[in-house]
Amino acid sequence: MQLEFFGAAGEVTGSCHILSVGDKRILLDCGLIQGGKKAARRNRDPFPFDAHKIDAVILSHAHIDHSGRLPLLVKRGFDGSIWTQNASADLCEILLKDSARLGEQDVDRRNRKRKRQGKKLLEPLYTSADADRTLKKIRGIPYRKPQEILPGVRATYYDAGHILGSGCVKVEIDENGQTRTLLFSGDLGQYDTPILRDPEPISHADYVLMESTYGGRLHRDRDQTISELGEIIQTARQSGGNIIIPAFAVGRSQELLYLFGKYYQQWDMGHWKIFLDSPMAIEASKIYWDYPHLYDEEATKLRKGVKEMPPLPNLQFCKSPQESRNINKLKGGAIIIAGSGMCTGGRILHHLKHNVWRGRNHVLIVGYQAQGSLGRRLVERKPYIRIHGENIKVAAQVHTVGGLSAHGDENDMARWYSSFKNTPPVYLVHGEKRSAREFQKKLSTDFGSEVTLTDPGMKLDLISGKIIDPGVPL
Repeated sequence: MQLEFFGAAGEVTGSCHILSVGDKRILLDCGLIQGGKKAARRNRDPFPFDAHKIDAVILSHAHIDHSGRLPLLVKRGFDGSIWTQNASADLCEILLKDSARLGEQDVDRRNRKRKRQGKKLLEPLYTSADADRTLKKIRGIPYRKPQEILPGVRATYYDAGHILGSGCVKVEIDENGQTRTLLFSGDLGQYDTPILRDPEPISHADYVLMESTYGGRLHRDRDQTISELGEIIQTARQSGGNIIIPAFAVGRSQELLYLFGKYYQQWDMGHWKIFLDSPMAIEASKIYWDYPHLYDEEATKLRKGVKEMPPLPNLQFCKSPQESRNINKLKGGAIIIAGSGMCTGGRILHHLKHNVWRGRNHVLIVGYQAQGSLGRRLVERKPYIRIHGENIKVAAQVHTVGGLSAHGDENDMARWYSSFKNTPPVYLVHGEKRSAREFQKKLSTDFGSEVTLTDPGMKLDLISGKIIDPGVPL
């Protein structure tokens, strides 16, 4: 009975760990590594395990840094079931198909140039057919309903409050009369965020595999965040420019539209043309609508009262490329929400290219930006960014609103851990080293917990609780 740490050990993206029970192997997530060209190349490396020998996958939620290499796993020989929460199963259909499509389009574009140069043609990481085969293997589970994944292995999903369908997964393991409970946090959301419920408390575990994305950092509280967002919108209106918002298609886009509707009068939103320029976000919004039983109390009341989310009469959905291109004719008065959330591709690049060099425009960063990503360069206030081979001056005002992050801050994560009646040892993943070290101090100081920073290849014996292989630091 062992747990091996692979992706997102010592970094944020590429979540992937392997649980061994007897002769069975179960993956916890199989996510895409994000953050620039170097990260993209790492996605093509061989897995540190044989895909044919993986018997099942437990997926915490649908975000691509947790699900995005599942089609590659299938392509390389995996033939088991993929278990996840019901809403996540539906969102995966959108996200994985879109990921495959974007990968194919990128390779087609690059191959046209390589063909002219006489170079060897590239292949996509995986195809739409691989994504379709993967989706057929996904099995949905309701929250709080134990499900036998394999003989002797049972998984129960609890609401993580991160995005719709996100789960903290309790994995109960029985091997040769020995039982252990592993709690995989997945990504934990903030408390008191719109639409979603708070992260669900769990009372007991023998081991906790826990994210640490915002270790050492605190978000502004909700009221301050709302005030900050309203002030940015007012400032942008006075400057006469556009607001460009890189947003994840699942979670962040829906929350922004909810807030724009809720504070429509207070923020004078009627003066803007609002664009959701993401076919994937449009489809994800429909799925959010289909799961009202997962809403928090406020959103539940609102849906019952008006039969829809807060209305935005000036909202335009942009599905076609031409509709997206038309937005760039607007020199002011537009709020443009587009993906990708880390500015690593997609339509947001075109909007940044047309707007970021103008001083009266504003860029609103509302989610985590991985190292190496273009979004990280914006957060770090770099004077230039590079888009489609062109260096572009950043003259627009860049605002980072951490309080809108889908990830809980250090206090949110500690609050969730405090629900355990025992004090289980913690193994930190999904965080840059500095953040993980800060959160390690927090848990050790506040709870007296035994907290371990993980490295790729580290192995934990779940019977003895001892590290049997230290792994290799990044």
